[in-house]
Amino acid sequence: MAGPAAPRGGARLAGHLFTLAALGIWALYAASVDPYVMPGPIAVARRLGEFFADLDLLRHMLYTFAHILGAVAISFVVGGALSLMAFYLPRTKLMVHGRLSPFLNSFPGIGWTLLAIVWFGVNDFTVVFAISAVLVPFAIINMREGLEAIDAELLEMSHSFGRSRWRQFLRIVVPALYPFIFATLRISFGVAWKVALTAELFGGNTGLGYLLNLARQNFDMPLLLAVIVIIIAFVYSSDRFLFAPVQSRLAKHHAAA
Repeated sequence: MAGPAAPRGGARLAGHLFTLAALGIWALYAASVDPYVMPGPIAVARRLGEFFADLDLLRHMLYTFAHILGAVAISFVVGGALSLMAFYLPRTKLMVHGRLSPFLNSFPGIGWTLLAIVWFGVNDFTVVFAISAVLVPFAIINMREGLEAIDAELLEMSHSFGRSRWRQFLRIVVPALYPFIFATLRISFGVAWKVALTAELFGGNTGLGYLLNLARQNFDMPLLLAVIVIIIAFVYSSDRFLFAPVQSRLAKHHAAA
């Protein structure tokens, strides 16, 4: 028992020391330059407290959450539907996986944002559209992997036992896709934050990306860094304490089944 515990404790200590060293280097650098170039950790922490006490700033954070959740839901439905169409209608397989998916996967997020600004103007719909367009290929690819991993003999057996396509889909296909569904949502959530900031920066009038642009224009570096800290903390916490445990449990259950 002592053997495995020591490396874990040492790794934890190394991680804490690295964090302290990074904060120390940050503080030293901030002390050597002007505050509008790099504010110190204390100034950013103070601005972080002010952020959560300001309802207008919190409103921008909630808008970003809404943009991301809406885009993740839309992209999952669209990407999942396209993968299912290619699975059940083989004639569309080349169209979806050979044409549409590579095109969407190679088109940059900034390109979708600029096109959406021209098509829809600067608003919330533009932001959600740009994020969704980037996330759709992730959903297509992940759901395709899940569908191809399903045992073809199991599907054939269920069909020979007289199960309808709908019952086969609900009783066999959907349960087999649980790990892939959750993996798709996990990846999409992480990628959505990166795309959302760019989309809100150029094509939105609300959200944390829009707030970053205002902070840059006003040389409010403490606010800019405070927003970055919020994003990093939220994304890391969501992945570490929500997505990772649930996906691990789903994977174990799926393997046991």
